[in-house]
Amino acid sequence: MAETQLKVSNIETYYGPIMAIRGVSFDVPQGDIVTILGANGAGKTTVLKTICGVMDPQKGTVLFEGRELQGMDPDKVMRLGVSHVPEGREVFPFLTVRENLRMGAYTRRDADEVAKDLETVFGYFPVLKERADQRAGSLSGGEQQMLAISRALMARPRLMLLDEPSLGLSPKLVKEIFDIIVRINKERGVTILLVEQNANMALQVADYGYVLEVGRIVMADTCERLLQKEDIKEFYLGIKEEGARGQRRWKKRKTWR
Repeated sequence: MAETQLKVSNIETYYGPIMAIRGVSFDVPQGDIVTILGANGAGKTTVLKTICGVMDPQKGTVLFEGRELQGMDPDKVMRLGVSHVPEGREVFPFLTVRENLRMGAYTRRDADEVAKDLETVFGYFPVLKERADQRAGSLSGGEQQMLAISRALMARPRLMLLDEPSLGLSPKLVKEIFDIIVRINKERGVTILLVEQNANMALQVADYGYVLEVGRIVMADTCERLLQKEDIKEFYLGIKEEGARGQRRWKKRKTWR
């Protein structure tokens, strides 16, 4: 069994007087892809912001490789090996693609290795090499998502937090992005914590999943088993079981945005 890399224990985080996450606890094993599923407003983004230091929990602990992260500034969390790809991409629109990527490596002093990593991310996303001298703000939504992931990779993280990487993308682009996420995990050994509303895609690529509802973890299991649970099928995959003359039939709705 893989060693636990990230351990979140009983965290409670507030927006002003409103509790956004309520006693959330979960583990992320080293080298795995773990997903957190949930509807809008469930608290998924708050969990990631609490881990990376953007928000401080009022209670609970966040341990990364045995070191406490809560109360630590985001830049220090990043220097420890945790990269965050936020919802909405948040690239630097007036900088070029190349400049955005170099910003991801701003804490590093190994120039030769940075140059190698730049070629590696161009290998994952060749379109970024074609657009290397283009301003990031002029890229399409899919290209900006590729850039946001690549910029995070330039820090050489051991853990990557991905917040809604499929948001607003076409089905074809979603598949391409998730194929690269799996490659990053397998080829570079980067642990992935994935927050995603596209439950079908997330459960296909992840090893283990947690379901978050109204700030609480309500279900946890391997993704293989979660895919077989009736609640998951009905509420997250759009599949409903119906009886018809003693036979089982399935009605499937669209799962893409």
